Amino acid sequence: MEEKQIGEVSSFFKKANVAAIILSSELEIGNKIHIKGHTTDFKQEVEEIQIEKNPVNKAKAGDHIGIKVSDRVRPRDKVFLVQ
Repeated sequence: MEEKQIGEVSSFFKKANVAAIILSSELEIGNKIHIKGHTTDFKQEVEEIQIEKNPVNKAKAGDHIGIKVSDRVRPRDKVFLVQ
């Protein structure tokens, strides 16, 4: 499986289990992502994307998005699209 970096985690909201991510490439619902960092390493499918608390189907480079994550993430963790 090929992976391409599409963004970086800017913050993590523990209570909601949401990662804030700054995108450098497009992301849409249904995509599989791999979040990897110093102590982070897991894959998941994107089930929901929010921009300023509004649900969207896809986001583009430069967007600051929020997605629910299945595990804890940390600022500067890299986000890869699994192709």
